Amino acid sequence: MATQEKIMKVASGWPALFRNIGLLVLGIALLITAGVQTENTNNEAWLWLLLPGFLSIGLGVLFLAGHFTLQPNEARVLILFGEYRGTVVESGFWWTNPFYTKRRVSLRTRNFDGEQLKVNDQRGNPIEISSVVVWRVADTAKAVFDVDDYEHFVRVQSESALRHVANDYPYDHGEDEDKDQLTLRSGVDEISTALQSQIQERLDKAGVEVEEARLNHLAYAPEIAGAMLRRQQAEAIIAARKKIVHGAVSMVDMALEDLEKGDVVKLDEERKASMVSNLLVVLCGETEAHPVINTGTLYN
Repeated sequence: MATQEKIMKVASGWPALFRNIGLLVLGIALLITAGVQTENTNNEAWLWLLLPGFLSIGLGVLFLAGHFTLQPNEARVLILFGEYRGTVVESGFWWTNPFYTKRRVSLRTRNFDGEQLKVNDQRGNPIEISSVVVWRVADTAKAVFDVDDYEHFVRVQSESALRHVANDYPYDHGEDEDKDQLTLRSGVDEISTALQSQIQERLDKAGVEVEEARLNHLAYAPEIAGAMLRRQQAEAIIAARKKIVHGAVSMVDMALEDLEKGDVVKLDEERKASMVSNLLVVLCGETEAHPVINTGTLYN
């Protein structure tokens, strides 16, 4: 059964502090009076003041244990003999039943920087991945009573959710794949939202609110990193070559069209093919072209 948080109001600590100090002063005064009067009068009847004196001091010391302070974004969970009584969340100086066990819980926002995990992506490729989770305690009762250690619970569930998300998506787009497909590298915002949702679902039972979750490290595992890098380089070279060839063909087509329109020269199909070949070599070559000048006729 999930524990329900109960916000509790307690008494101000200042009136209680004056009362408790008064009890201590009264008890000390009674002890001193009993000793002095017994010595001066030789009358042991004054010793009866010792009992209320010790009782007053004992109560003063006991009641002082009921004082506690709360800073902003801090809470105290009050437990009486194993029973949850409520949570104090208002900052200040307070006093309550001295027999309450007062367990401090921080409500401040905290970061969890996860360790690098080695997992497989959707395609089974080993990758290294880690995340940052920004979280805070939203329900003190669940955090204290429904899990054994809520900070450890946040760490374990965050890593478990990260593994699940990493298995659901490929690391990057493969060759001849839809570039709109969501991947760990390309869909940063979507992956972060999915990760946050996964972690929040797991941490609800601990009364923890996830404010942000994002990847802070993503890479192929070392054993395949070199091969994947070479594949990416090859894909980049192929894509660049396709663009160069497309541009060269367009330029050759434009050159032939302009020559024919202006009646600059008449070329038969064989010479057109030769010209196209030469232009493509010049435009697509990686090194500077060295032309050979023909001083004879066009067909020599």
